[in-house]
Amino acid sequence: MPWPLIKLLPEKTNFRFVALAKFASTLSALAVIASLVGVFYPGLNRGIDFKGGTVLELSTAPKAVDLALVRDTLNRLHLGDVEVQTVGDPTDARVGFQTPDRADAGATVTEVKTALSQALGQVKYSRTDLVGPKFSGELFVNGLIALGLAIGLMLLYIWFRFELQFGLGAVAALFHDVFLTFGMIAILRIEFDLKSVAAILTIIGYSMNDTVVVFDRFRENLRKYKRMPLGEVIDMSINEMLTRTIITSMTAVLALVALAFFGGPTLYSLSVIMLFGIAIGTYSSIYIAAPVILLWGVKRGGEDEVAEPLKPVNVR
Repeated sequence: MPWPLIKLLPEKTNFRFVALAKFASTLSALAVIASLVGVFYPGLNRGIDFKGGTVLELSTAPKAVDLALVRDTLNRLHLGDVEVQTVGDPTDARVGFQTPDRADAGATVTEVKTALSQALGQVKYSRTDLVGPKFSGELFVNGLIALGLAIGLMLLYIWFRFELQFGLGAVAALFHDVFLTFGMIAILRIEFDLKSVAAILTIIGYSMNDTVVVFDRFRENLRKYKRMPLGEVIDMSINEMLTRTIITSMTAVLALVALAFFGGPTLYSLSVIMLFGIAIGTYSSIYIAAPVILLWGVKRGGEDEVAEPLKPVNVR
């Protein structure tokens, strides 16, 4: 049985998206500039993965680990960013804290273990790893390379599946989504770690999927309506896929909202980043990818057609 609220969505819409393309493009350009400024100042709030620190794995069996008490104990030691999460069993936990500013990392680890033992009682430590600044810096660079490589591969995929201008539109949308996501992370001071990289890679995949769906319908309509102005074809294609896009986005949003509320502090940042990315990815498929095609033009009947860019059109 379909979800009752889906019936409230109109089966057919007639929005003039192209008419607002100029305004949306200007707004997006300003948002990208602000995001780039935010990435450099105040900059990304790098986590232990990218800044260096120490990771401990401990067990308080047979009783469960009091994560709030662990976090409060570490915060009193003024160790900078602190990460606390359970590992499988509720009696096991992973603790991460910064040590790059300490001259003697070993003394810091001993101090932490002593404080945790006093707060939690009997504690067994199964792992102690030191993440050096050099390794964490290499990890940060490799994470950025992975994001760039993902975008490049998406360009090749769209190029081979459609045409080059479609690929340029899709990549413009991806860069838009990634830049704005980085800006949101920097401005809200969300910790940037390996989970954040995973979230951004997921956003790239989601945004590309949404864009490909719109492009498929756009290509079909180009073959059907060879004499219709390009702007009207774009509006028609987006309107035909709008209800599907809303349902798909809302399904993901509902799952991520539940994850943000019930997933604890460990998964909260991942959920927030992906929620933002889904909203931006849906927007960019309409107002970034499509307008690039409008400006560039497409081949119709063996000739390039370029519509009058960014002017209001009527869709009947």
